[in-house]
Amino acid sequence: MSDPRDTGLALDPKYDAAGLVTAVVTDRASGALLMVAHMNAEALAQTVVTREAHFWSRSRGRLWKKGETSGHVLSVADIRIDCDQDAVWLICDPAGPACHTGQPSCFYRRIDGDRLTPVE
Repeated sequence: MSDPRDTGLALDPKYDAAGLVTAVVTDRASGALLMVAHMNAEALAQTVVTREAHFWSRSRGRLWKKGETSGHVLSVADIRIDCDQDAVWLICDPAGPACHTGQPSCFYRRIDGDRLTPVE
């Protein structure tokens, strides 16, 4: 028998021991992978209510809204959750670069042997 979390229609995120789920963010227009972050229950709830991406900052130990200082807000067009509800997919319209470095995506470098090469 399958787990209701896997096949049912009730939202029941499976948070890890730290109370987090992984959040993957893509650009609605291009489909490009923009960033990967983490969400706790409050971040997910704020994202659902406001339709702007909120995350849990592990390094700062606090909730943060993407773009709160830069203005590069991620407007959420769609929110999906994977089959066992331990990862969230945000499909967004970015209001600027997604990466704090100013790059459009946090994935702007390729591993090339033991070096990194900028992605064109």
